[in-house]
Amino acid sequence: MESKINRITDILRRDDGISGAMHYTEQISWILFLKFLNDLEETKNDDAQLDGEIYNFVLDEKFRWGSWAVLKANGKIDVINSKSGEDLLEFVNKELFPYLKSFKNITENPKSIKYKIGAIFEFLDNRIANGHTLREVLDIIDEMDFHNNSDLYQLSLIYEKLLKDMGSDGGNSGEFYTPRPLIKVITEVVNPKIGDKIYDPAVGSCGFLIEAYNHIRYENIETNKQRELSTEQLRFLSEDTFFGNEKTPLSYVMGVMNMILHGVESPNISKTNTLTRDIRGLEEKDRYDCILANPPFGGKEKEQIQQNFPIKSNATELLFLQHMMNSLKLQGRCGVVIPEGVLFQTNNAFQSVKKDLCERFNVHTILSLPSGVFLPYSGVKTNVIFFDRNGSTSDIFYYEVNPSSKLTKNKPINNSHFEEFLDVWKDRKITDNSWIVNINDIKDFDISAKNPNRNDTIEHKSPIELVENIKLNNAEINDLMDEIEAILIGKDINE
Repeated sequence: MESKINRITDILRRDDGISGAMHYTEQISWILFLKFLNDLEETKNDDAQLDGEIYNFVLDEKFRWGSWAVLKANGKIDVINSKSGEDLLEFVNKELFPYLKSFKNITENPKSIKYKIGAIFEFLDNRIANGHTLREVLDIIDEMDFHNNSDLYQLSLIYEKLLKDMGSDGGNSGEFYTPRPLIKVITEVVNPKIGDKIYDPAVGSCGFLIEAYNHIRYENIETNKQRELSTEQLRFLSEDTFFGNEKTPLSYVMGVMNMILHGVESPNISKTNTLTRDIRGLEEKDRYDCILANPPFGGKEKEQIQQNFPIKSNATELLFLQHMMNSLKLQGRCGVVIPEGVLFQTNNAFQSVKKDLCERFNVHTILSLPSGVFLPYSGVKTNVIFFDRNGSTSDIFYYEVNPSSKLTKNKPINNSHFEEFLDVWKDRKITDNSWIVNINDIKDFDISAKNPNRNDTIEHKSPIELVENIKLNNAEINDLMDEIEAILIGKDINE
């Protein structure tokens, strides 16, 4: 399957309508999705027939894979009657896409697969400019079979690789991909369970929600061994477990598609800017048991957005943190990636948010990540902060990840970097990389990770302390210059 995808990417790179990993991933995605949907419908139809029932197809016959993408005669591709060139492009652009876009309408149940298809294609268009190129791609994807769980698992792995390649492309593509080892360790600590409502306020390609699904659904994902769940639990897992927001159209499309391709047919993903919601209006019924997120940081929000938050700031990371704090249910658990600056900055807004966090929530663990985790599209040093809504903070367990070599684009973070952390965090074991700090020993809510076991720990000072140090250093320099000047004057007199 992977070799087929590689062939397709090579073919699409030569098409005039495609430029870069973002475009070819987008185009492979919609074609893969329609083939997946065809095989899913065929499987459901076969199951219905075995039960003596009639299955109502989502797609009209004219728009099903076997009617337009790849026609068959005696089990082989019907080359003569299969559309190609301009005929194929005209059908896809003028009939297929308008038909699929029409699925998202007010009369359709938002939880239905039909509505989700409309939501996906609302923001998609065919970019493949050459109908013969599209013909080649359709023929290759037709060879893929998604009728059983092991095939679907392979598809999910391939799709993850496509998203990873798009993220590694750098630039704006970075928003689509958080390193999977990091997502996995955050999910392990938060430990979502069946029955939980799980939320990501900035879902991107839904990596956190998919890892949460795998965590709940599989006893061993490597061997594809699933947990025994009741019909009601499976329905809850598909329809009422996963929630998220995404404001970027392509991220939204990739996220919804990614969830469906992984087996969650009805994810509750909205295309909206999370920060436009006034968090002071949230009720307990609107909150979530688990929040897993790597929200955007480094951005600036306008005054109108800031009005939705008790503590105003133009820093997106502070606004998202407040949103997550207010979105967590009683006894809820949260794991979120934040830039290092949030931990050590002590100006009014940062200190106020952290004061609220430590007093209303139990900040039990902070995982200090090495530089380079988000290369190549960001070199910002980050941390993961874990907090529960079950009381205030008494002490914080810190763990500092120390790779033996520098992380680079070609030597990224991997699962082995987190092995010791996962071994020690629950029992709060002290190692060379871990320590505990009592909340009473923290000044000005500077909760940054300062490893007492290392001599080269960087000490983050407040702006006022930095100014005072500069003044002190300048005074010492002036005194030293006066002494040198006095020596030189004395030397001139003696001469």
